[in-house]
Amino acid sequence: MITFISEKQQKLSRAVSRSDYGVSYSALFSLLRKSDVKVNGKRVKEDVLLLAGDKVELYYEKKAAQSYSVVYSDENILIVNKKSGFTSETVFSDVKTVYPNARFIHRLDRNTSGLLAFALTDISENALLQGFKNRTFEKYYTAEVVGKMPKKEDVLFAYLIKNADESTVKIYSEKRKDAVPIKTGYKVIEEKGDTSVLRVTLYTGKTHQIRAHLAFLGHPIVGDGKYGDYEFNKRVGAKHQRLCASELVFHFPSDSPLFYLDGKSFKTE
Repeated sequence: MITFISEKQQKLSRAVSRSDYGVSYSALFSLLRKSDVKVNGKRVKEDVLLLAGDKVELYYEKKAAQSYSVVYSDENILIVNKKSGFTSETVFSDVKTVYPNARFIHRLDRNTSGLLAFALTDISENALLQGFKNRTFEKYYTAEVVGKMPKKEDVLFAYLIKNADESTVKIYSEKRKDAVPIKTGYKVIEEKGDTSVLRVTLYTGKTHQIRAHLAFLGHPIVGDGKYGDYEFNKRVGAKHQRLCASELVFHFPSDSPLFYLDGKSFKTE
């Protein structure tokens, strides 16, 4: 059975299509015909309007999880390669079916693929949380962007304001009220016709930072549906965001229980 809570007022079919559970439009209506759908404990047979907070239950046999692949594991940590299109929470749920002791540490955007680290013990949980919080780990992304960059390599500074209601951010070149400073570095790896492939260094990890910062400079990520170039994406057939958390380098103090991983680099390839 699949269970989830509607985040806002929306049709049942819309809510299901936005979930990560792999239930198609036709499969949903098949379940409705068989009265295999409940909303707030009551069976429904139509595509009803949900309200925020409504509990939905689908009596549906979930297919095997395809949200991640394992990159590295030992007795303390697990590192996986998250596939694009899945939330980090969904990956965590799938990971827990195989690694029941896994602890959630950090997240990636739904449409960003790449490396996610999970703790498997109490001591590793604390060490990983501190490393991400204090930004002692190095995080690198690979991004394909529209156009040619003005420099082969640069470090960019700007200011970001988050709009929580719209789940978006805006970038400004000068400080404004409620804005936080951001720092993003890049190096051109390859130029491919109308696009460039970048190795991006994330110095400050703010919501949508890489996507919004590069778009602000006029070089949105190919396939980005929120900050990208819709016409360009349509012309090149880019249906998925070409942004990947491609490398993670750990740094731990000598007295850390995870010091054996100090300086170790993990990559998606």
